[in-house]
Amino acid sequence: MATYTFNLPDIGEGIAEAEIVAWHVKVGDRIEEDGRIADMMTDKATVEMESPVSGVIRKVAGAEGDVIAIGSMLVEIETEGEDAPAIGSAPEPEPEVIEAETPKAPPVEVPVLAPAPVQAPAAPKAASAPTAVEADASAKVLASPVVRQRARDLGIDLAKVRPAEGNRIRHADLDAYLNYGGTRAGPGRPADEEIRVIGMRKRIAQNMAESKRHIPHFTYVEEIDVTKMEEMRAEMNESRGNRPKLTALPILIAAICKTLRDYPMLNARYDDEANVVTRFGAVHLGIATQTDAGLMVPVLRGAESLSVWDMASEIARLADAARSGKAKSEELSGSTLTLTSLGPLGGIATTPVINRPEVAIIGPNKIVERPVVVNGAIGIAKMMNLSISCDHRVVDGYDAASFVQALKRRIETPIYIFAD
Repeated sequence: MATYTFNLPDIGEGIAEAEIVAWHVKVGDRIEEDGRIADMMTDKATVEMESPVSGVIRKVAGAEGDVIAIGSMLVEIETEGEDAPAIGSAPEPEPEVIEAETPKAPPVEVPVLAPAPVQAPAAPKAASAPTAVEADASAKVLASPVVRQRARDLGIDLAKVRPAEGNRIRHADLDAYLNYGGTRAGPGRPADEEIRVIGMRKRIAQNMAESKRHIPHFTYVEEIDVTKMEEMRAEMNESRGNRPKLTALPILIAAICKTLRDYPMLNARYDDEANVVTRFGAVHLGIATQTDAGLMVPVLRGAESLSVWDMASEIARLADAARSGKAKSEELSGSTLTLTSLGPLGGIATTPVINRPEVAIIGPNKIVERPVVVNGAIGIAKMMNLSISCDHRVVDGYDAASFVQALKRRIETPIYIFAD
């Protein structure tokens, strides 16, 4: 027998450590080559660690929620043959480990709230046997033996699974198929449970607490008549051809980008330690997106230079990547201003929390038809309330109100959204 030490590899430029958000093995488990070891989170992105060898798990580094350094031991695997050298070098001090011979209990398994892949319950093998045609199609798909066996156990036809990268199907692709393309198991009987706050939910909690602790928020709300904008959007969709269908969001973003030219103090970041405000020329707009794991903010880069059609395509792509847990780290960082919307849930008004270190966040609410008075007569208009929260250390109330009034004029006369 030999011992193979698998150290946490470099999983991103400039990343020094990562959080364990899910273990797929425990001490004493048998793991095959390409088998899933753990899911590690760094900078909001979750990376799946797979075993380069087959063997038995003898040590694991910490419990879910623990943070370990790049190069540190993640697991030790007992293999057949001579001792294999560890990959990388573990820094001092070494992380606390759980060994097979120790009397300590192994880490408690808890529900995972991060956008890491979720192990679905295995379906009975008898019910999952593929037909001859399915087996032939699946055989042509690139996948490791471990992935193929898991697909058979779950009754998944590999020919129907789309790999996220390249043409080789991995465990994460099976998870994505189960969660978004296949059938979920029904919910069990409700019961009390304690859930450790880890992964994405932990990051959200920390970021929101830091934002409210450091930033003196104020919120301004205005109502906007979007009747003409909605009429224009309907006309654009009728003649869109092969282009994506427009929602109100890309048109609102175009209006925001055009208005920001005169209000650069809102498209900015505040380094409160160095007392430096950086105003940005480009608008890298964060789009708050609800996922199963919580709120994520993928970034629409260079929004001011995109057409509304390009925005629609990119927003859809980013939202899909965020919700499937496949968004890259660079797609979830670097925003200069954030837009958050509850969509059809709407509400009368919101008081959104600023995405620190930005200095403002904009929250459009749902569009509703309601009676309005126009030139002394009552009519029906499509109205939308719009909220903006600002960092009062950087943005004065007058400037925030002036920005919203300028944005309102542009939206209510939508030709000015596209005219210079």
